[in-house]
Amino acid sequence: MNLIIWLIYAAVALLAIVFLGLREFHMLQLNGYKTPEHSWWMKKNIRRYILPIVLFIGQFALIPLRSGKWMCTALIIVWCFGSIVIALLNKPGKKFKKPFKYTARVKRMLTTFGILIALFFAAAVLCGRTSVIVDTVDGGYEETRWFISALPYILVGSALYLTPLLVPLSNLINKPIETAINNWYINDAKKKLAAMPELHKIGITGSYGKTSMKFYLSELLSSQYETLKTPESFNTPMGVTITVRRDLKPTHEYFICEMGARRVHEIKELCGIADPHDGIITSVGPQHLETFGSVENVVNTKFELADCVKANGGRIYLNYDNELIRAKVSEYPNAVTYGTAEGSMWRGSDVTVSDRGTEFTVTAPDGKSCRFCTKLLGEHSVQNLLGAIAFACGTGIPMEKLVLPVKRIAAVPHRLQLLDKGGGVTYIDDAYNSNPSGCRAALAVLGLFDACRILVTPGMVELGAKQAELNFEFGQEAAAVCDQIILVGRAQTQPIYDGIREAGYDMDKVYVADGLNDALAKAGSIQTDKKKVVLLENDLPDNY
Repeated sequence: MNLIIWLIYAAVALLAIVFLGLREFHMLQLNGYKTPEHSWWMKKNIRRYILPIVLFIGQFALIPLRSGKWMCTALIIVWCFGSIVIALLNKPGKKFKKPFKYTARVKRMLTTFGILIALFFAAAVLCGRTSVIVDTVDGGYEETRWFISALPYILVGSALYLTPLLVPLSNLINKPIETAINNWYINDAKKKLAAMPELHKIGITGSYGKTSMKFYLSELLSSQYETLKTPESFNTPMGVTITVRRDLKPTHEYFICEMGARRVHEIKELCGIADPHDGIITSVGPQHLETFGSVENVVNTKFELADCVKANGGRIYLNYDNELIRAKVSEYPNAVTYGTAEGSMWRGSDVTVSDRGTEFTVTAPDGKSCRFCTKLLGEHSVQNLLGAIAFACGTGIPMEKLVLPVKRIAAVPHRLQLLDKGGGVTYIDDAYNSNPSGCRAALAVLGLFDACRILVTPGMVELGAKQAELNFEFGQEAAAVCDQIILVGRAQTQPIYDGIREAGYDMDKVYVADGLNDALAKAGSIQTDKKKVVLLENDLPDNY
């Protein structure tokens, strides 16, 4: 074995391993460090692994061939070329919406991954020493010498080509350690909560609307009480744990805990940490069906919050406008309903909407009414405001004292957030919406504007077997509202495209962009005498 050539190849392969490994760890992080979800993602994105698979199989397919200098040289060139291509395809520098974070957990996994790679390289070095010995022995079989001489290259190559599997393997190896560490932090958060018996804890969940509800309720309660809410989208066990350990102070009177779930019993797990006195369920619908499996599982998981609150003797606030929620109300004597539907305990009525905001009347269970106005866009925003008003009044705040706080509420970032960029262009940033009801509501808001209405969207994901059907319906609904439609990504948006065409829309007004930058450039180039309003509906994460 030529030591210099092997060292050059090993260095190139190691560089490719680092680049590919970091990219795979980033995707694993975006998939929540959950190996089953990451495995499903890898299967769905199998094209990115075709080159490593071909090279991995190819190197073993060449073993039966007899040796020869030309064959060895050609094979080494192929190996080096493959490593260089993989390195270039995964080189750092690409800008991600959610950058890779070198958390303590990631550093532990990188250590385990490094040990696995080191084992491959150590075996390669040992095989290299063996090949030197075999080459000095007379009478050795040519095939044996060839196989042993090739082993160092094969082992290093295998370390590279198997990196996409070694990354989740590192996660699995570390799972007992991570579980123990997480449990320690979770138990510490539980102790901190238990040490504050006067703290009133509120759980909020729903297929959509839970983050907006959290922000609205926090604004209303903060007008009279010291209130803490989980920030941004901190709605996982560790997100809640971090918030409690880092931000909770003895002066806080209310703690609003957003609870997210992608699998059955994950709300129950969060209730085990926060142990909420009261809860709010904003909605139930077809979301994350690829992991939940069915809408029934979604319903049962969301109502794990209602079960916890019922056991604690608290109240569960339910959106009565949602059919799936309305069907469960009778099971909870502690339920407080809100909505615009007939029969809601806290009912919204006389709703008027415009491109400047929304006005509505709230009628309490005792018959008392009050008129509210908000800068929030769309009739659907009334639902979450009704829930927040109902809960705030339940804490003792008079309804009339909530008029000003409601008026001050601003849109949650990336949730129908109005952004006036000047130059006759206004953006409606609804990038965090990815469900049928949210998309429908966003189109209704877009329809309020007397302008050139432009939709930019990559469509909806994680809807399981219903994904194509629901995106097709989204396309039909968009065709009825929009003057121009820009789809981001050809394969992903094909069902939307089909729905638009089926609706009889002028397909000359539909543009399929390669990426978001291309889409925004196209939106900016559209010529019109009217003001342009661009709806940015959903923004897929980096792992899509």
